[in-house]
Amino acid sequence: MNQNNKEKFYITTAIAYASRKPHIGNTYEVIMTDAVARYKRMMGYDVFFLTGTDEHGEKIEVLANDASITPQKYVDSVSDEIKKLWNLMNASYDRFIRTTDDDHVAAVQKMFKKFYEQGDIYKNEYEGWYCVPCESFYTETQAEGGKCPDCGAQMHKKKEEAYFFRMSAYQDRLLEYIESHPDFIEPESRKKEMINNFIKPGLQDLCVSRTSFTWGIPVTFDDKHVVYVWLDALSNYITALGYSVNEKGELYSKYWPADVHVIGKDIMRFHSIYWPIFLMALGEPLPKKIFGHPWFLFGNDKMSKSKGNVLYADELVEKFGVDGVRHYCLAEMPYNSDGNITIESLVKRYNTDLANNLGNLVNRTVAMTKKYFDGIIPAPVCSAPIDGELKQCAEQTYRDFVAQMDSYHIADAVKVLFELFSRANKYIDETTPWTLAKDEAQRDRLGTVMYNLLEMIRIGAAMLTPLLPQTADAIFAQIGSDCREVAWGSLPHGTAVGEASALFARIDEKKLIEQIEAEQKQNAKESAAANAALKAKNEEQTPKSDPSLPQITFDAFMQTELRCALVTACEPVAKSDKLLKLQLDLGSEVRQVVSGIAKCYKPDDLIGKKVLMVANLAPVKLRGVESCGMILAGGEDDKIRVVFLPDEMPVGTRIR
Repeated sequence: MNQNNKEKFYITTAIAYASRKPHIGNTYEVIMTDAVARYKRMMGYDVFFLTGTDEHGEKIEVLANDASITPQKYVDSVSDEIKKLWNLMNASYDRFIRTTDDDHVAAVQKMFKKFYEQGDIYKNEYEGWYCVPCESFYTETQAEGGKCPDCGAQMHKKKEEAYFFRMSAYQDRLLEYIESHPDFIEPESRKKEMINNFIKPGLQDLCVSRTSFTWGIPVTFDDKHVVYVWLDALSNYITALGYSVNEKGELYSKYWPADVHVIGKDIMRFHSIYWPIFLMALGEPLPKKIFGHPWFLFGNDKMSKSKGNVLYADELVEKFGVDGVRHYCLAEMPYNSDGNITIESLVKRYNTDLANNLGNLVNRTVAMTKKYFDGIIPAPVCSAPIDGELKQCAEQTYRDFVAQMDSYHIADAVKVLFELFSRANKYIDETTPWTLAKDEAQRDRLGTVMYNLLEMIRIGAAMLTPLLPQTADAIFAQIGSDCREVAWGSLPHGTAVGEASALFARIDEKKLIEQIEAEQKQNAKESAAANAALKAKNEEQTPKSDPSLPQITFDAFMQTELRCALVTACEPVAKSDKLLKLQLDLGSEVRQVVSGIAKCYKPDDLIGKKVLMVANLAPVKLRGVESCGMILAGGEDDKIRVVFLPDEMPVGTRIR
């Protein structure tokens, strides 16, 4: 490899949202980015690889409240779990940034203030469709049917005071930049989508602060506001290098602009529109490339916990090993279209590529070297035309491998490399070393064949290093050389090989499926036992009720869904002196509820208040008006008192 090339290379993943454990589709991103980072180091680049966690936002605040812990404690736990998973997958990052890190928080606050002072940010009131999972607002046009255009979740309308960034002021400049830098957004299909679907129709000014929750970076000059999650999260790519408006730091000066942001296709809009505009407003260079990779589908469906089709990398590692999982991810994700993952396809790829092709090649080559030459690598002194073809194959494979890796066609790079191993296996069948070994006159030819096989394996292992680092190290140990140059003939002869051992044991697909099904049954059994124990404990701790009161079971009560809801609108029901019609914001949707409290409350008494709502009550009609739920209150006639919840409780919080 070219070890004299000291060109800088800065590569990043999108930072993982610290709401829950990432599934294999999320983990693919860090595996791919790590492969590119290792490849660039192998080519002699001075690499900085950044990853980390995005830790603010309403969704995390709600999850933390549901878990009865602070948001900080919640993200500490999830971020630690993500970091352990990245480490398990051998991610060779140089910094794992957290958006709760002090240096990041201070830098974002300075950026927000700079934007405000130079007129890029202004205060206004926002009313629109909001998606909690995506932490994003959408226009009426984008929110067709009230569904999020990105994730498909049900959205709800929100109205609150907020600061806005003047995206529209940078629209023409951004479009000109994208069109004059054809490699800025890849693949090409992603670029066309951004231009045609978002930029040319006209950019809407972006909400960059929130007041309806508190878990975020505080705006220093307006304590009611916290910084909107995307301005917070996107800035990590420069704050991680020490950027802080007027304080740029040594790492920033050295590595920025980034060579590539590796992100999922679902967040292209934020990275290829919002992020470049933020940088333009800061007066800083834009990243050289934004690469939007596809998704992994389970069968033909997007992975979803609700569908029960989620796979996790650490659980797969238990069955296939770290490099078994890395190999599948890198080999099966196309450049532009979505990949596919199932347990059956994992087994097939593992057995075909790793056990049969690569593992078998290394094992029998080292074993034959032990058997025929006492483990000493022989000199290549008796060549034949087929040897030249083998050398040409190795050289062409390297050229193709470099071209594919440089253009981020990772699966294609894996394909050409494993074709090299297949060619080496074919060479064994063509030369039949076991036949040559029977004829002493063919000993020099046998030695040349064995040298060529070992050299083919060595060159292949050098290219394998960034993809499957553990496996590459094991191969070099077995062939007795750590020379990772790709020039043919670099393997020293006269040295000893290591011990032959199986790199990958074949997996019995039927037995593995049976094992997984048994584990799932056991997990379900343990979960049921835990729930039963919790139920028994609750029953023991529950005081005996008044025998005159009708009793319900614990299970029946647990079916009642009690939620914190915000009253956003309220008016009397026509032709009724008892009923009020309320619009209740549940965080994920808006419900209409009719309540018999008009004798005790006027609409203005309720608007803006947070109430306790039964959210899973079957709809009914009262005076011809549909009521989809119930709010809780006590008392009778003109002494009814609604149960109000504290202002600080997040909308949608489940009451238990």
